[in-house]
Amino acid sequence: MTSSPRREELAARLADVRGRITKACAAAGRDTSEITLIAVTKTRPASDVRLLSELGLSDVGENRDAEAAPKAALCADLDLTWHFIGQLQTNKCASVVRYASMVHSVDRPRLIHVLSQAARRADRVMECLIEVSLDGDPARGGAADAEVPALAEALTAEPGLVLRGVMAVAPLGMAPDRAFAKLAESAGVVRAVCPAATVISAGMSGDLEAAVAAGATHLRIGTALLGDRGPRVR
Repeated sequence: MTSSPRREELAARLADVRGRITKACAAAGRDTSEITLIAVTKTRPASDVRLLSELGLSDVGENRDAEAAPKAALCADLDLTWHFIGQLQTNKCASVVRYASMVHSVDRPRLIHVLSQAARRADRVMECLIEVSLDGDPARGGAADAEVPALAEALTAEPGLVLRGVMAVAPLGMAPDRAFAKLAESAGVVRAVCPAATVISAGMSGDLEAAVAAGATHLRIGTALLGDRGPRVR
């Protein structure tokens, strides 16, 4: 296995992020085995995914199907779990179910229905998280608090889909600890419908410590792992 400046950079960044997670878990009285680290590789080339795989990271997150689908194809020989974490349009479901194992951004009944149809056609079972809007802003994705119970019921009823938990992004202007406390409340609502839905996808490069303290199980880390984003990959 040859070394390169980029591999060395990613190794150092990965060690730093894992160190932060270890400290955050210790402060919260949690075990690091409870945390899944997802490398958010949007705008980054497949070569970075390969290097992260060599370094032992197996979960990869992408926001756009147009970028994720070809990248996943280029890395099809690797043992990776792909997470679709961006807003998902119904016309992209058929593509996303071919490579993703988990969709973090389920936020409306129509999407649930179309995603179920696509999963069944592809003979796959898709793990799903309900994206929760923590500030109620309709301009961004995510379901309002009042919509979460019905979405949880709908997800459990659709064949080809498995409800695994919730996801959210801490809004600008809201303290991360307050935001993730609200998400923890929604997680409890979802578990009341489906006790096995224990995933809480929360926390990014700037607020992972607050997410771990609030019970996050999946962290979506981009900049801290891969550096500032360059131009979008086309």
